[in-house]
Amino acid sequence: MSAPILPFPVFDPVALRLGPLEVRWYALAYIGGLLIGWWYATRLVGAERLWAKGQKRPSVQHFDDVIVYATLGVVLGGRLAYVLFYDPMRFLREPWEIPAIWHGGMSFHGGFLGAMAALIYYARRQGVPVLSMLDVAAVVTPVGLFLGRIANFIKPELWGRPTDVPWAMVFPGSDGLPRHPSQLYEAALEGLVLFVMLGLVARAGGFRRPGLIGGLFVAGYAVARIVSEFFREPDPQLGFIAGGFATMGMLLSLPMLAVGIWAISRAYRLPAEQDVEPTPGALPRPEMA
Repeated sequence: MSAPILPFPVFDPVALRLGPLEVRWYALAYIGGLLIGWWYATRLVGAERLWAKGQKRPSVQHFDDVIVYATLGVVLGGRLAYVLFYDPMRFLREPWEIPAIWHGGMSFHGGFLGAMAALIYYARRQGVPVLSMLDVAAVVTPVGLFLGRIANFIKPELWGRPTDVPWAMVFPGSDGLPRHPSQLYEAALEGLVLFVMLGLVARAGGFRRPGLIGGLFVAGYAVARIVSEFFREPDPQLGFIAGGFATMGMLLSLPMLAVGIWAISRAYRLPAEQDVEPTPGALPRPEMA
């Protein structure tokens, strides 16, 4: 390969040291994604112009509470899916490694399902519209995806396939071949592109069609992930599957694509939320007082 190779900007995987305590970039990505997502969600539910007048929706207080549920759902779902789908034989041999998430090994698809289950459970307990809760969560999720993929690049892990493109890099710990920086491709597609697209739809009235934004996120992520998988090296313990063409990431994204398309079509089949004047003498909603 004669194309120039960009030097990999070597990072210290530890972002902060406080005596014996080490805080890694990967942990900061999870924490930052949850906190920034929570902050953004509270702004979205409090923005009157984004919702139909009188439309029932989650409140700021709901998102103050649900962040704990979402965190547990992401961690438990992400780890369980990784154990079951990406390296089951290893964890059968070493079951004590299953809870050791600090050693790496999380699945976005599992984390997504875990977080969605936690949000649905919380919304039903609190009498909050489930679809509106999921719509708000969908708008903010790309923040965590972007930070997570940047953390993958810093580590470095989940690098791309061999290539001769001018921006190819040789990653530390790899076989020495220049490779696609596929973590950055995923950060751009799953993070920035989805964040901008869903934000624009929300500002165009997307919350007035419950389920629309959630469906767009699910389908959009599936497409972004499938495209990225063409540049990403498959997990070494799995390699290529389904006849030597597909990867596990592709296969797990196909059901997401189908569900996302169904949710979008359902949202457009139902009438959009319309402005409803409040009942005279009714008390204002807590987040609007």
